[in-house]
Amino acid sequence: MEQNKERIEWLRNELHRHNHNYYILNRPEISDREFDMMMKELEALESANPDMADPNSPTQRVGSDISKGFEQAKHIYPMLSLANTYSIDDVDAWVNRTDESLYGQKAEIVGEMKFDGTGISLIYEHGLLVRAVTRGDGEKGDDVTENVRTIRSIPLKLQGDGYPDFFEIRGEIVLPWKAFDRLNAEREAAGEPLFANPRNAAAGTLKLLNSAEVARRGLDAYLYYLLGDNLPFDNHYDNMMEAKKWGFKVSEAMTLLHSIDDVDRYINHWDKARRELPVATDGLVFKVNSLRQQLNLGFTAKSPRWAVAYKFAAERALTRLRFVSFDVGRMGIITPVANLEPVLLSGTVVKRASLHNEDIMRTLGIHEHDMLYVEKGGEIIPKITGVDTEAREADCKAVEFVSHCPACGTPLVRVEGEAAWVCPNKTGCLPQIVGRIEHFVGRRMMNIDGIGEETAALLFEKGLVKNIADLYELRPEQLEGLEGFGKKSAERVIDGIAASRLVPFDRVVFALSIPYVGETTAKKVAKAAGSIDHLMAMGQAELESIEDVGPRIARTITEYFADEANRETVARLRAAGVQMEMPEESVVETISDTLAGKSIVISGVFEHHSRDQYKAMIEAHGGKNVGSISKKTDFILAGDNMGPSKLEKAQKLGIPIISEEEFLKMIE
Repeated sequence: MEQNKERIEWLRNELHRHNHNYYILNRPEISDREFDMMMKELEALESANPDMADPNSPTQRVGSDISKGFEQAKHIYPMLSLANTYSIDDVDAWVNRTDESLYGQKAEIVGEMKFDGTGISLIYEHGLLVRAVTRGDGEKGDDVTENVRTIRSIPLKLQGDGYPDFFEIRGEIVLPWKAFDRLNAEREAAGEPLFANPRNAAAGTLKLLNSAEVARRGLDAYLYYLLGDNLPFDNHYDNMMEAKKWGFKVSEAMTLLHSIDDVDRYINHWDKARRELPVATDGLVFKVNSLRQQLNLGFTAKSPRWAVAYKFAAERALTRLRFVSFDVGRMGIITPVANLEPVLLSGTVVKRASLHNEDIMRTLGIHEHDMLYVEKGGEIIPKITGVDTEAREADCKAVEFVSHCPACGTPLVRVEGEAAWVCPNKTGCLPQIVGRIEHFVGRRMMNIDGIGEETAALLFEKGLVKNIADLYELRPEQLEGLEGFGKKSAERVIDGIAASRLVPFDRVVFALSIPYVGETTAKKVAKAAGSIDHLMAMGQAELESIEDVGPRIARTITEYFADEANRETVARLRAAGVQMEMPEESVVETISDTLAGKSIVISGVFEHHSRDQYKAMIEAHGGKNVGSISKKTDFILAGDNMGPSKLEKAQKLGIPIISEEEFLKMIE
């Protein structure tokens, strides 16, 4: 039982993290299939352990891509995700199951491409585009109308006639391969990080606050579903053919299928033909054509029963290993990289693939010049999945992990409890120093324009910037004489450095390159500490009291500030005018310890104060805000319309429910 509990909690945490990576950061770490397998395992465990139900479990919701840069809009019809299949047999079983659910009626099926982009809902009134909303959490999404208006394949005014006065059409915003390659070439030239794939680029572009830049990047759109009360036909296919006449871009791959044999042929055809398409795809979608049958089949909690997605197997290629190189990161971690004979995968040429660490390299058993299997599911970076040992050349030696730093020659140190080898020469290893400079000036850190990897290396090589604090002592005339710099480009860098003095303290903490302190952790640490002086003085126990800061992160923070060189860097940054404390309004003032040690869940709608205000009150009186109910919850602050599932769980666990008035009296 305890083992099941631990597994459930681990799966929930991992799926929440991967949801965040996929929908918020657009940086997936695993394939769709791996995510689905984890989700199915969690669903099975939760079904077998109903006492561990949690309304905040990843199984209870559809992922969200909502950002704070746009107003929210509620969907007229929920935008649910589709159930996934991974084999022809699974699709055939779905067809048979659909026919059985329709009591023997044969369902005509529509086959479509599953474009690898970002979902969109378009609302038209009297033939004019009035609103465009992202999928968001399925119930509401971001209003990105201004950005969508820049996409030339989306009509602002419909052609012809016969369209309803009011309707919704859904589709996928994509970035074609040509536009993707051009955009990445521009980013590489500017020293900016490259997009991993067109889906990431499309999603990121759609969320830009500058619609002129959106227009420049060349987004495209394919529309695939019409909704409304007065549609021209009673079936999906004819409606989409009619939508094509109104000016919508509908894929030529959309096909009527009359039998399971037709479905199987459709899958086999597009498994190969998709490679010739101008945009990325990651599967096919099959829908029941009849709208009446769709209505009869209905929905599950998360997906329609009348549609299913078929995911293409990850593309796999066999190519020869040229050599293994060893990269040094800004934290000193050594990463082995397989340098390959170029091979085409999912529309891009792959020349390098990370081997991650010594343990993985040893498990694969890679020898010199081996033939390696490379996989790329279209939405993640390439990875080595195996070795063709039969093709191995005679007398080839196994590839050995390096024992000394390939950049500075320092003996490597193994991180306790981890697979990573690290170069401990923090102040004398070129890639680490340049990496920290490059990280410091990055867009989400200090946002100093005009300094990429090559420029950072050049500044170091010329002796101008040995430490991030040296940036604030640069003068325009020092830059003008460097390769690639003129008067304007030098002024741009100096202006960027000056502007960075206004960057908020939480981003400064992230920019310092404290091991394991990422963007989210930096925000929480900065908010809890309030200032750099308090942060440098905090001990292990105090740091661990901060949400999401465990023993390892707390230890690396204390070790970082125990280093005199780092403290000197902080002092120089402070002297240069960099922000070293949170604005007063963002620091929660401690008023009392009335709620010290208490974990409190907020639920419902309140009369006297907002939820955010109550969260601030809880922190000000020493309490901790938590998102889900568990045995560790001390009480629930409940307003009107408290969720029934939360109420049921609270009653089951015997957790006190405190009203708004009772809470205010409690903290008087």
